[in-house]
Amino acid sequence: MQLGAFSVSLAVKDLAASRAFYAKLGFQPVMGDGKRWQILKNGDTVLGLFQGMFDKNVLTFNPGWDQAAQPLPSFTDVRELQRQLRAEGVTFVQQADEATTGPASFILMDPDGNSILVDQHR
Repeated sequence: MQLGAFSVSLAVKDLAASRAFYAKLGFQPVMGDGKRWQILKNGDTVLGLFQGMFDKNVLTFNPGWDQAAQPLPSFTDVRELQRQLRAEGVTFVQQADEATTGPASFILMDPDGNSILVDQHR
């Protein structure tokens, strides 16, 4: 199962303070509004900082993107991934509408309560 690009999305209290801290670790901003959210990269490692958008940290996968947020020539649609996971007995916190096409997402939780967001942007 190919889930796409991987990143960790951190729920932060102070975006500017978090961005400054991760800059000391070599992370550079690559996208975001700089007020509520910022995506940072260090090599192939992607880190999202989100102020007031998530209650807790989230593991994030982006079908259709590589680690540089560039479109992949082919990928498994998020709705197909959802169907495959459902067939494996996985339960969802939030599901993608399987009657749609294009951008969509679903959320599931691992056995330890960690949220996993599968978020397709195209």
